[in-house]
Amino acid sequence: MTELVREPAERDLADVLTEDPLDVPGVVARLTELQAVLDAMPPLFTSNPAADFNRLYHTITSNVLERLDSGRFADPEFLALLDVEFAKRYFEALRLWSAGSPRTPGVWRALFERMDGPDARPLPSAAAGVNAHINFDLPFAVVSTFDQLGSQPTDGTPQHSDYLQVNDIFAEEIPGLRRGFLEDWQLCLDKINGNLDDWYQENLVEYSRDMAWRSAQRIWPVRHNAVAVAERRAELDRNATVLSQVLLSPFCAFLQ
Repeated sequence: MTELVREPAERDLADVLTEDPLDVPGVVARLTELQAVLDAMPPLFTSNPAADFNRLYHTITSNVLERLDSGRFADPEFLALLDVEFAKRYFEALRLWSAGSPRTPGVWRALFERMDGPDARPLPSAAAGVNAHINFDLPFAVVSTFDQLGSQPTDGTPQHSDYLQVNDIFAEEIPGLRRGFLEDWQLCLDKINGNLDDWYQENLVEYSRDMAWRSAQRIWPVRHNAVAVAERRAELDRNATVLSQVLLSPFCAFLQ
């Protein structure tokens, strides 16, 4: 596959990522645009790893928007800003990677490099994207959100309750999303397992999001110390990259 074949899709990707969205409807719209571009990215097209993750992310964010519109969050301003700050980090990772920047976080590079194939698998790819976004991006999105609102990440607050409510969204969406990545023979095995896989992945997401909140609390006191933040960013990137490499390796073929 020559660079000339990929150039149109890469130009489209750059065009979509020119500006960051300002609100949650804008995030959903941007994810929709990205899906069309990623699905057209050769050589894997709709099966490329970024497309697999983006599809999952779009579903979760659409659910967040529905809950915002129906008034189900205690502090909608906080949750909306967090959603935007969170999405901006994914868009920035894509922007850096598409520009060939060495500043692309390692955990995202581990996923994006699989877009050339040939061994990308849908469910591990989506899981690796979730790992990158939660275990690396989310702590910094939480810190940035609270910093802009003049508050801080504290347990037991309405903001923490809203943060935890997103776990319920994952719990609702995970079964359908996960089965959407499976082939017929895998769906048969999934029926044998019953709800075990859904329970495991729901609890894994809940645990990961709790760890992200704890990481944000540790970053908070040093958030204006560029050296300390860079050190924490590098540490989280290293740890999350190792996990993504495992998820994307043949050793996790059972996820497919």
